[in-house]
Amino acid sequence: MDFRELKEKDGAYVAGTYNRFSADIYEGKGATLRSEDGKEYIDFGSGIAVNSFGVNDEAWKEAVIAQINKVQHASNNYYTRPQAELAELLCKRTGAGKVFFSNSGAEANECAIKTARKYSFDKYGEGRYHIVTLKNSFHGRTMATLTATGQDAMHKYFMPFLDGFTYAEPTFAGVKAECGNGTCAVMLELVQGEGGVNALPVDDVKKIEKFCKERDILLIIDEVQTGNGRTGSLYAYMQYGISPDIVTTAKGLAGGLPLGATMFFEKTQNTLTAGDHGSTFGGNPVSCAGAISVLSRIDDKLLLEVQGKSAYMRTYLGRMPNVAGVSGLGLMIGLELKNKNAREVAERCLERGLIVLTAKSRLRLLPPLTVSKAEMDAGLKILNEVLSE
Repeated sequence: MDFRELKEKDGAYVAGTYNRFSADIYEGKGATLRSEDGKEYIDFGSGIAVNSFGVNDEAWKEAVIAQINKVQHASNNYYTRPQAELAELLCKRTGAGKVFFSNSGAEANECAIKTARKYSFDKYGEGRYHIVTLKNSFHGRTMATLTATGQDAMHKYFMPFLDGFTYAEPTFAGVKAECGNGTCAVMLELVQGEGGVNALPVDDVKKIEKFCKERDILLIIDEVQTGNGRTGSLYAYMQYGISPDIVTTAKGLAGGLPLGATMFFEKTQNTLTAGDHGSTFGGNPVSCAGAISVLSRIDDKLLLEVQGKSAYMRTYLGRMPNVAGVSGLGLMIGLELKNKNAREVAERCLERGLIVLTAKSRLRLLPPLTVSKAEMDAGLKILNEVLSE
């Protein structure tokens, strides 16, 4: 099947919800991908921060295949070793008390929203269910997480939305102004990915944490995109010096397989009880085996390498023509452009063999954590050429 035939088949049978770029991904190794006709691409997207160790990682494949050779699925009516071992690993690495597994970041955030409301109901009774999120945030595409998303452009067509969400300016003063007696939680992305790769100021986040703790308002940190080494620490909240009540993550956790996790800390670890929540595929043993392989290798050495790669890339990116600013944290990088359309730049990069993403008016770079210097240099060279035109 050639590329033209593939596009026609996709157009005929796949729902038209994606504005796809004109390339097919067939195979690859590390941060180098290939189409079926053999064209190579340097991957600065990693499947939107999913392929933590790139493509075709040997250790990850061994772990996944070994589990497939045992059992590919068991419902959550029973125990499985990979799920229990992954939960233990997450708790020991973060200080969380319990973990709930789901299939995606949106589902992890749904679980966090339900947990926050139940925590408040159990302790204070009815009426304390309001959740504050930030303007420009993105928390998912289910009805609750779409409601939690603070972007008007995403709130078309699907009304009525759930009650009980308001959107604050991304500052301490903004969050404080939206909180009241009925507020049960504040939900934050420490780096707003889809909203433009904007990192929140550390001082504001610490003030929000203190304000929430004084009022028994739960602090939920959405680490769906920022987690699992992406920002140069295991989770971004660790760089902010805060102690959340709930942390959600997904994307890079299982290295390419669908898996979400909602981590509960001291206040919330016993909030959900039998029957309060569930998932048929959540904590699938194959996905968990992949996640154990990924998480066990995100150690201090790798995190230092991520920090070094981030500094290296930022140095070059800041010098490129038509770059007005560089934002983000670690290998989650945003480029504000001068007189350039981000989508058009991404398309030109793709034509020359570089995959980059967009976030609103910015370019977004999310290479695998293990991207090599040669791959970084090759990708940066293409990007510089495109931005110079």
